Amino acid sequence: MYAKVGKRACDIAVSLVALPVVGLAVACLAPLIRHEDKGPVFYNAPRVGQNGKPFVMYKLRSMRVNAPDLVMEDGSTYNGANDPRMTRIGAFMRKTSLDELPQFLNVLKGDMSVIGPRPDLQRETELYEGDEGRKLEVRPGITGYAAVYGRNSLPWKKRLALDVYYVDHVSFWLDVKVFFKTFSTVLGQEGVYIDEGDAK
Repeated sequence: MYAKVGKRACDIAVSLVALPVVGLAVACLAPLIRHEDKGPVFYNAPRVGQNGKPFVMYKLRSMRVNAPDLVMEDGSTYNGANDPRMTRIGAFMRKTSLDELPQFLNVLKGDMSVIGPRPDLQRETELYEGDEGRKLEVRPGITGYAAVYGRNSLPWKKRLALDVYYVDHVSFWLDVKVFFKTFSTVLGQEGVYIDEGDAK
């Protein structure tokens, strides 16, 4: 019952409460993003959502305009602490996850959930093996089980395994646990970047 009805109701309620915070953050960060390299404030990121449906995920732009796409050996997106593609304000937003705030609009639209597996690129979904594709059975999330218990520091395949675990155990109380764990993870800046030595 929760997964089919209650979760969506919670998503809408939380997103409506978050909108003023999102608006304030965008108002403060937009001039800084624009001033650094004169590029656009937002980055519309193509992602794969529930049941394989493509959608556009909204983010505050943290990388330089036309930054090249870098990938790890396992095919996942590169996200290193010394990534030269990031702007100065982008590095700050990435560490604090402020660049993800516009995704509350995705939640209101129904593309995403507040809690769920982080969405992948189309080329990443083509590398799924075994039951890894089951992460697409639910809406992707702004934050999620794998995102707070390891974040980007975990190898991609281990994150996928945690995503599938979440799909099998989704519940109101698990979502509450992940929601509050998100704050300590972000404030403690745990696992923000991939450890290249471990991401294999």
